[in-house]
Amino acid sequence: MELAAYRDTFPITQRYAFLDHATGAPLGNHVTRAIQAHIERALAAPPSQVRDALAETAERIKQRAAALIHAARADEIAIVPNAVIGLNTAANSLPLQPGTTVLVLDGEDPAHVYPWMNLAARGILVKRIAQSDGGLDLEQLDRWIDSRTRVLALSSALPATGFRHDLAALGAAARQRGLFFVVDASQTLGAFPVDVQAYQIDFLVADAGRWLLGIPGAALLYCRHDLLDRLQPGAYVGATSTLPPINVRDYGFTLHTSSERFTIGESGDLAIAGLAAALEMILEIGEAPIAERILDLTDILIGDLRERGHTLRTHAAPRHRSGIIVLEHPTPQAAYDRLLAAGIVATRRPSGLCFAPHFYNSEEDVLRVGSALSKRR
Repeated sequence: MELAAYRDTFPITQRYAFLDHATGAPLGNHVTRAIQAHIERALAAPPSQVRDALAETAERIKQRAAALIHAARADEIAIVPNAVIGLNTAANSLPLQPGTTVLVLDGEDPAHVYPWMNLAARGILVKRIAQSDGGLDLEQLDRWIDSRTRVLALSSALPATGFRHDLAALGAAARQRGLFFVVDASQTLGAFPVDVQAYQIDFLVADAGRWLLGIPGAALLYCRHDLLDRLQPGAYVGATSTLPPINVRDYGFTLHTSSERFTIGESGDLAIAGLAAALEMILEIGEAPIAERILDLTDILIGDLRERGHTLRTHAAPRHRSGIIVLEHPTPQAAYDRLLAAGIVATRRPSGLCFAPHFYNSEEDVLRVGSALSKRR
C-alpha cells in the first residue's frame, strides 16, 4: 500500500498538520479500534477474562517488538509503564561496583540522566560527555573512557538537536571496551530501523506514545538474554517478576529466567491494547519505507526553511538526521502561536521550535511551516 493511503488513518490530519511526534503521537483509527474493543470486552466480561485477553495481547506485543528490533527471542522483551522506569530498571540491575563510572551525553533530557545520578549513594559516578556537532562520535567517546568506565547510556536520537547516533559503531566500541550499552530508542523506534543484535545493545527502552504511534502508559524494555545471569535484582520486583508468579506458600523469590523478571505489575490496559495495533501497522509498512519517507519530508522542510533564511540546529548529513528538526527563533512563543493559528502543531522550545513529521505526513504539511513563519533572506 502507498504510504499516502495511511494518512486517513489519523483523523487529526483533517484539521492540523501534526509535526510533533517527538513529544507525542496523535490517535490513529487502528489504535482507537483496539482500545474500543478492549473497553467493550471489559464492559461485558469478568475481570479474569479481561486479564487473560490482555495477557495474550501482551504476548503479541513481545513477538512484534522482537521482530521490529531484531531481538533473538521474544522473551527478551518486557512491557513496562514508561521508558524512564525502564532506564531505572537497567541502572539498578547492572552489576556496577563502587568507584565505577557511567558515561552520558551532555544535553540529554534529565529523565535520561537522573536514573544514573541516583546511583551516587552506591559510589557510582556519572560523567557527561560534551556534544560534538549535536551528538556523540567515536573519537570523543574514546577520550572519556578509562579503567573505571562500565556503562555508555544515551538516546538513539537527541531531542535537543535531532542528532541520530550511529548505534552500530557506538555499540561495537562499547562491546570492545567492555562497557554495557544502554539505549533509549523512544525518538527513533517506529521511525528508523533498530537492530539490537547488530548494534550490540544490552538494554533498550522505548515509549509507546511517540514514533511507535501508540499512547502513553506502556513502553518496551529489551534486555539481552545472556546478560540476565549477571544482573542483580533491580529497584523494582513484584509477584509477576518471579516463578511461579503468585507464590504465597514459601516466597521462594525465584526470578524469571527471561526479561519477564522486569514486569512488576500491570501497565496501562488501554496503552497495551493500542500498542499491539500500532506495532502491527509499523511492521506492515516496514522500517525502511518509513525511514525513507521521514528523511524525504525532513529534506523538504530543511530546504524550504533555509531558503527562507531560518537558522537550523539540525545535522546536515542524512546518516545522523532523525525525524527531529530544530529551528532557532528569537520569539518561540509568538512563532508557536502563529503556527497553531495556521493549523500546524509543533513543539515550543526555549530558544526555538521543533518539528517532527512521520511517514503519513504530506509534503504540503511540511511546506506550510515556512509559509506560516514567512521569513525571507
